Amino acid sequence: MLYRGAKSPIVRDMGGFKVRLNMPGWLLPWPRDHGYGPLAMVAETILDPGRLVAMHEHRNDEILSWVPEGVMRHDDRATGRLVTDRAHLMVMNAGQSFWHSEETLSGDPPLRMLQILVRPHSVDLPPNIQYGPIEPAPLNCWRHLVGAEGEGAPFYVRNAIDFFDLRLEATAKVAFPRKEGGHLYFYVFSGSVEVGGVRFDEGDQGLHQSDGPLDLVGIGNALIVAFLIDPRAPAARKGTVGDHPKIPSPVLARTLLTLLRLRDRLRRRS
Repeated sequence: MLYRGAKSPIVRDMGGFKVRLNMPGWLLPWPRDHGYGPLAMVAETILDPGRLVAMHEHRNDEILSWVPEGVMRHDDRATGRLVTDRAHLMVMNAGQSFWHSEETLSGDPPLRMLQILVRPHSVDLPPNIQYGPIEPAPLNCWRHLVGAEGEGAPFYVRNAIDFFDLRLEATAKVAFPRKEGGHLYFYVFSGSVEVGGVRFDEGDQGLHQSDGPLDLVGIGNALIVAFLIDPRAPAARKGTVGDHPKIPSPVLARTLLTLLRLRDRLRRRS
């Protein structure tokens, strides 16, 4: 079954630092969790030039920093300063505790990125950081960037998730990656695509509760990320961000999303 989610109305604007929160579990008609198995959330983050997010702690989150636009300047107490951009990827395996900051300099371009929160299989694992170059993204071909620990992907998280990205040209047709027993979640970072006869525009997301084949076609040039998720994998729900106690329960979330979407429709009409 393919479920479509429109652009998330859940936005936190902190003055030059804006985060749009995408909850994959909320795409289901009757969700029981804001996440979907080990995938807690996908946060689209925008940081204006000259903005600092001060040193802060993460616990029990595996955090993928994927930066297709701009640069993210990272600092932490273990490795020091690192710069993540479209040619580099970072994964923070926060475990029992990891402190870091993020910033852009005044001369940097605006930063637009995804910060992906994955639930580890166990609480209070040893902290770690992975950082390094990635191969240039080929056109119309999925790039496998992150997988489960020990399975051979360039970077790893400590649970059963694989992460891919794709630069798709207009009219090109590509099959989504597949894995036995793995369900598919995808997010359209830019552009428009058609999946299963349904249009998905920038900010839209989809959940395919199957390991069966599924294709996408570029309506225009597009940039998409996709996850293969084992929904049955054990997952610790103790992350300081991915499972923050202030995230609404599924029952409240349905009401909240309905009200926010009604608000947005009224604003467009006015």
